[in-house]
Amino acid sequence: MTEPLVVSQQTSASALGGTLTSPLLYLSSEEAGWEDLVVQAFHEPREIEGWMRPATPNISLILFTGGAMRLEQRHVNGPWKTLSIHQEDLILRPGTPYEVRWKSLSSVPTQTLHVRLSRDLLARTAQEVAGCDPARLSVEEHAGFQDPLLTQIGLALWREVEQPAPAGNLYAHTAAQMLAMHLLRSYTSGGRVIKDHSGGLTHQQMSRVLAFVQDHLDQDLSLEALAQQAGFSSSHFARMFRQATGESPHQFVLRQRIERAQRLLEERDVPLASVARACRFADQSHLTQAFKRHLGLTPRAYRQLCAH
Repeated sequence: MTEPLVVSQQTSASALGGTLTSPLLYLSSEEAGWEDLVVQAFHEPREIEGWMRPATPNISLILFTGGAMRLEQRHVNGPWKTLSIHQEDLILRPGTPYEVRWKSLSSVPTQTLHVRLSRDLLARTAQEVAGCDPARLSVEEHAGFQDPLLTQIGLALWREVEQPAPAGNLYAHTAAQMLAMHLLRSYTSGGRVIKDHSGGLTHQQMSRVLAFVQDHLDQDLSLEALAQQAGFSSSHFARMFRQATGESPHQFVLRQRIERAQRLLEERDVPLASVARACRFADQSHLTQAFKRHLGLTPRAYRQLCAH
């Protein structure tokens, strides 16, 4: 099997003159060091024959964007099955090897997002949420289907990897937990045993979580650490936290960091680089990007506004 080409984000398929003969990797989360989750984006060639995907220990989810294509796939030495793939179609695979070939049906280039989810995370989530024996659960293979929630999570991860400084493990782990829960509930042989827990966190639990976050905003907070404050597994915590607050743990922590940055910016003698470090942003540029996205103005402009 030919290895995928690797290029920078700025290099596009059109810039190569449409001469791609294999998938072209242009974005990857691997440098971000996310746990339980790897996200990669590819430019796809207009036509390919006999592309082999080896077996993998992870669950694989592929999201298609751009032009339509006719795709044929088969398991090793099995019969070919033909699919018409369109914008936001998905392929879900449990890690088994397969062969694929395709041909573009459009002049619009096709891109794919590949999400590899740890099978260990899926097993842990099954045990924590439903007390299931992971050996009794198997992810069902699906191809050429649409699922709004899977697409929403995939596109959000895609946008995050495009950022100059992707978010830390809290963001990735929250997304991975959401994926694991949805896959367990909707795409496994034993999904009917996975049930939602009613209610959210108590006032005391929320107070402990908030105090912990405030005391550790300058550190790379993990989902497990937050869950421990409420006495839950990370799987239960992520869902109950959203029920209690209406936002994910990552969104909550990011909002707390933005609010702390606002308070520090009101102090004229604190350099912007120091503000970024105190709020656990990768650097001043990352602070500026997040600040502008949430408040509509840069940290420098906010500081000037406070001075008047």
